[in-house]
Amino acid sequence: MVEDWILENYLDALLEGDRSRCRLIIEKTLQCGTPTNLVYADIIWPIMVEIERLSRDGRISPAAEHLATRINRNIVDQLQNKLPRKPLKSKKIIVCCVEDELQELGAQIIADLFESDGWEVKFLGGGLTNDDILAFVNKHGPDILLIYGTAPKQAPTVRQLIDTIKGVNAWPDMRIMVSGGLFNRAEGLWQEIGADLYAATAVEAVQAAISERKAEPEQQTINRRKKKIPQNSRKRASLMQ
Repeated sequence: MVEDWILENYLDALLEGDRSRCRLIIEKTLQCGTPTNLVYADIIWPIMVEIERLSRDGRISPAAEHLATRINRNIVDQLQNKLPRKPLKSKKIIVCCVEDELQELGAQIIADLFESDGWEVKFLGGGLTNDDILAFVNKHGPDILLIYGTAPKQAPTVRQLIDTIKGVNAWPDMRIMVSGGLFNRAEGLWQEIGADLYAATAVEAVQAAISERKAEPEQQTINRRKKKIPQNSRKRASLMQ
């Protein structure tokens, strides 16, 4: 477990926009023997959540929030290759954000930790419509589609995407997981909008996927065939936008 003073120093450095100090804190933490995945889980993720909270409460300016998030993301980019690598699992996950999501860092952390756990990961980030996501799911057929969102206004878009996928039923074995502040702040929302799984943190997302895999009946994994999303379903998704 990372000590509180490290978190405090790192947050201060981020809010001051001190890139060098942020890198130094992380480097010293790694040199002291803290594994990279714990740096993700115990420093990067909780500090990301704190920055989002400070911004939402109006306690830091939009510029300070953007600067801190950029530095935090830069640190994650540097750490990604230092993560441990488990053997490949022959499991696929697509990680995406709601179209107008500006806070992609959480989704990127989740993608990195799934890749570290041996999954084949496709990280789409934000900026894509529901039709774009549907087309990508149709092409790659993941075991899990993870949707990341932070703002309450995004809930209808997430619900619409989930309703469309389940209405088409082209990938009946695919599980839909949601994560992000949108779902953390509204208890039970993930169930209300029809998701199969929910994770409050990146670590919990990987754990939920592992638990789901263990609970999967063996006979359902044999000779499983998945159908493509038909073209007319994409047109129907467009009409629902």
